[in-house]
Amino acid sequence: MALAPRPIARLGILGGTFDPVHIAHLIIAEEARYFCHLDRVLFVPARLSPLKIQEGTLFSAEERYEMVRLATADHPAFEVSRVDLDREGPSFTADTLRLLREAYGPETALFFIMGMDSFVSLPHWVRPQEIIRLARLVVINRPGFRPDMAALERQVPGIGQATEMLLTLEIGISSTELRRRIRQGLPIRYQVPAAVEDFIHARYPLQEPR
Repeated sequence: MALAPRPIARLGILGGTFDPVHIAHLIIAEEARYFCHLDRVLFVPARLSPLKIQEGTLFSAEERYEMVRLATADHPAFEVSRVDLDREGPSFTADTLRLLREAYGPETALFFIMGMDSFVSLPHWVRPQEIIRLARLVVINRPGFRPDMAALERQVPGIGQATEMLLTLEIGISSTELRRRIRQGLPIRYQVPAAVEDFIHARYPLQEPR
């Protein structure tokens, strides 16, 4: 993996399957960029998410990469990385962060952006202690999830000090629901960027109402 072309002081990282990418992903990234003073936000599509091994994905890895590229093309501070796509095996966050640390160097502070639902399950991720050693966590609030910080601290010592809570917009758009609508030929306009909508409907045409 090539070194970054110029030093970046504060790099946000938003990983995920992005199956498909949607407006809430972009809003979360922009909120984190603004409130955490990030120089850049790196979107990292997973080649194979450990959480999706059984069910698979609706779109291929290359299709998901292309949709994220289309979705972020008009934002100068957003960038898409192939760090997970171009390597074998499940996309464990600890491995991703280690590779990005090697690529960007010690002068770049890493900020891993995640939803509250993921945050509360972090003790069950692979090598959570390494995750908080490599990056500061930026946690976005999600309806229905409230962390037990005392319990999390017992399971992952230091997690509280390594975390920034970002109370921001709560948007009820999910990739799961979008996949259902796509399979049924239902409209997804305004839930995904227009370029992503065109990309999806070229593969899954919109059905006219009967």
